[in-house]
Amino acid sequence: MRALIVDDEKHVREGIKLLADWEGNEITEIYEASNGEDAIKIIRSLNPEIIFSDMKMPKLDGTQLLKWMDEHYCEGKTIVVTGYDDYHYMRKAMHYGSSDYLLKPIDPEMLNDTLIRVVKEWKEEEKERINKRSKNQLINKMKPAYRDQKLTQIINNVPVDKFVWEEFRLTKATAYTIGLLQVSNIAVEQFGGDKDITFFTLLNIINEQLSKKSGGIAFRYITSKGEIVLLLKKNKKESLIIAKEIQINIQQLLGLTCTIALGLEVNSAVQLSLSYQHAKSMIMNRNVLRNNQEKIVMDNDEKEIKSLMDYGSSIKIAIQTGEMDAFHSLIGQIQTDFIQKQQLCLRQLFHLENEYQMISTRWYKEFNLPFSLPTDLEERVHSFIDKEDVFQLEAYKDRKKREIALFLRRVKRQNKRTSKNIIQEIEKYIKMNFHREIKLQEISERFYISREYISRKFKQEYHINISEYLVSIRIQKAQELLENSNLKVYDIANMIGYQDDKYFRKVFKKIVGISPNEYREKKK
Repeated sequence: MRALIVDDEKHVREGIKLLADWEGNEITEIYEASNGEDAIKIIRSLNPEIIFSDMKMPKLDGTQLLKWMDEHYCEGKTIVVTGYDDYHYMRKAMHYGSSDYLLKPIDPEMLNDTLIRVVKEWKEEEKERINKRSKNQLINKMKPAYRDQKLTQIINNVPVDKFVWEEFRLTKATAYTIGLLQVSNIAVEQFGGDKDITFFTLLNIINEQLSKKSGGIAFRYITSKGEIVLLLKKNKKESLIIAKEIQINIQQLLGLTCTIALGLEVNSAVQLSLSYQHAKSMIMNRNVLRNNQEKIVMDNDEKEIKSLMDYGSSIKIAIQTGEMDAFHSLIGQIQTDFIQKQQLCLRQLFHLENEYQMISTRWYKEFNLPFSLPTDLEERVHSFIDKEDVFQLEAYKDRKKREIALFLRRVKRQNKRTSKNIIQEIEKYIKMNFHREIKLQEISERFYISREYISRKFKQEYHINISEYLVSIRIQKAQELLENSNLKVYDIANMIGYQDDKYFRKVFKKIVGISPNEYREKKK
């Protein structure tokens, strides 16, 4: 703790320094001032907890110092020390909150009793101040969450206590209008990706403007991500003026262009959800491709939503080609069909993105490829809206082209691995069934692959066609039987799949160079 002794007489200051039990009261720093002006400078810079002050001093006397402290530094505890036993001075001291009034010459015992009591009072008051600050900090921290929750309930027609309306000063309005602002990803990025800070800043700007106009209150709509709702206590015409002023402020302070949709003008709380739904419809149906359009949306037509599913067969053909060029023309066709007169609404974009993910999931499963679904489809769309609140179509298309190209590369790798594995399975199947006649059609039907594909891939893998490979397996088995058994040649021929032993002998000699009997004699 710190103490300040204010007196124009040096020997008085020295006496207090000498007589007081500083250490016992945990006071480690002691400062001096000869008048009220110097004392104020020290108080401002060092914030001493205990101040001893004379009443009669030059420049600025004790009464004036006490008055200044009462207005600017009420945390400090003051003990008046004076040579004047005057009721006028005592009354002034008590009026401005002095803790005690000591007369000179100072009695050491009285001085220390007073110091102990005043230090104790300061500690108790400081504890209360700390608790109060903590509570205030908690309340301030919780206020936005409380506000957002209660006002979201109002918009959603959830019954709330009457005092909530009074608390947010929403009563005594003849008309209400809901304004809706969607917070873009570019705004969040401007605040280092922190959504809470983004909303906090935007809401401060908006609510400051609304407070000046007694226009209502803005809050974070917790039912839907990325939305700020303006609950305006104004009719539609007045709401339009306020919305434009808010837009200008956000542009000037943050460099962001935001679109605000205004819902229906209503005259009761139960109709607020209707006003919100109308504003939401305005936002979803607004054209996101033009920069020069009005950023206050008050009315627009419901747009026809087109389906990406209508292009299912074209997508299948493009995938089967395995080439990105097929998708370039398809994407161009979809763009032509979906965008007419440079018009593309947010609702269509969300629908398009949702169907795109469904189709992607289907084809990833079709080729047994690992995939993960994005957690927030709307955010994927919003990430392509720039600071002018315009959708970057070319950037969006480039992103889709990269995703499709990656898919095609994975399909090719998968097909390469799969075809190799299947050919190896076919080779095993031939080895297991070499003793009977195996037709290419049988293999094709068993492995669900065309005969042409099997023939081509088998020869690429083993550098020999299937019929030649089957013969080589049979002759190899015949050699083993000739070496290790006394079976007749015609029995061996039957065992390895030849019904005609003469034909077997002919094939054997062609491959081995000698007849079966000669081979047996040679191996004895």
